[in-house]
Amino acid sequence: MPKYESIAEAPLSVRTRYFQIKYSKYFMSVTRFYSRVSLSIKERKKNRVLTDTLKTFKKEIVRARNSENECVQILMNLGLFFLIAEKDIQTVKIDALTHHDEWKRLLSLRIILLTIYEWDMSKANSKNLKELLIQSSVEEKLQKELFNSLKLLRKSREKAAKQLRFERNNIIAHRNSDALLQLNTIQYLNAKVVFNIVTDFYESSGVFMQVFPKILLQAGSIEGLFSYLLKSKET
Repeated sequence: MPKYESIAEAPLSVRTRYFQIKYSKYFMSVTRFYSRVSLSIKERKKNRVLTDTLKTFKKEIVRARNSENECVQILMNLGLFFLIAEKDIQTVKIDALTHHDEWKRLLSLRIILLTIYEWDMSKANSKNLKELLIQSSVEEKLQKELFNSLKLLRKSREKAAKQLRFERNNIIAHRNSDALLQLNTIQYLNAKVVFNIVTDFYESSGVFMQVFPKILLQAGSIEGLFSYLLKSKET
């Protein structure tokens, strides 16, 4: 292998590779900084919308629980359950991608994978939701769309849980007793893999979010309330 008194004497390809290696960390930090600024601007609006929506949902779910419409109570609980998890991911997403501190990036990534793993909408659901929707005179077509979207969400979440089970059980929800294994698992955590799983899950959740407002609108209408009260008295 030829030796050079200075890098200036080396061929262009050698000089290019030399400077790529020498300044790679600097370029990475600059890229992360640029991405952080760019993402922060783009995500700020979504964060504001989510924060305002959470405030509204909290207010409305308290009101719903003081009403006699159990159907709306269940639906509001489903919606709030969904929004809390989405807000958690939104809060740490930028840090997981662009924070200058590697450990902070990896911790944010672990929070995201745990949130996805535990995002089980059936916990917030009710076994008699179908009956409640019928009592509130919600269109059968919308009912089918809602249950299909919940089924899609469940399958997507189960798939994500299967892919993330090892990391969840060893580096965030629980801690493996083998400290070296734990550290290696943290350090080799792949942001691209985690965010691919997140993207797949969000595609499924998008179907739910399209039908959910329509269902809530019908169940929470004056007609829906009267229908629910009348049919609940018949049973």
